[in-house]
Amino acid sequence: MILYLHGFRSSPQSFKARVLAERLDALGRSDEWCCPQLPVSPLETVALAESLVAAAQPARVAIIGSSLGGFFATHLAEKHGWPAVLLNPAVVPQRDLSAYLGEQPCFHGGGSIVVKAHHLDEMRALAVTSITSPERYYLFAATGDEVLDYREMLAHYPAARTKLIEGSDHSISEFADYADDVLAFCDRAAAVPVAPNRTAVPREGAAAEQTE
Repeated sequence: MILYLHGFRSSPQSFKARVLAERLDALGRSDEWCCPQLPVSPLETVALAESLVAAAQPARVAIIGSSLGGFFATHLAEKHGWPAVLLNPAVVPQRDLSAYLGEQPCFHGGGSIVVKAHHLDEMRALAVTSITSPERYYLFAATGDEVLDYREMLAHYPAARTKLIEGSDHSISEFADYADDVLAFCDRAAAVPVAPNRTAVPREGAAAEQTE
């Protein structure tokens, strides 16, 4: 299973999710793809991801997390030992999303979500102080990200495999150029599972995010 976790106010219709879904479909691997609509609650998001994996019982799991989805992917990678690709990941969402309390419009399909203060508390509870086994991660960080600071990403994932993209933007507009690299990492890393870290310490600061 390749589990894709989208960003804040985003959906399975996000640009990068569609690129990867189409690439897997072209390879005859669409049955491996899983990209759910995530709830507003961070705790419910993690529970949903875990329930989807438990129900499918795949032999191998890899996660791809974009922006806020990267924050959730990090938590799940540390908890379960799943390899993770992080696309401009959020590093301190309870800080950054404190400016987005209340009703917020969704990016796809209309509608809105309501962000409450307890959602920020849930993020604090899920945060990871520092990553273990950096080989389980592949970080994509764009210096031109207009939403999140790429330097925070680099500092939070030391020694992880990293693609530092000069320029670009938060959505990584040229993501189609990297899709094959992302899927290749998922295939290789998931073939050699890393033991989960059962002693990860929650971080009193955690991650950042905002769109795709």
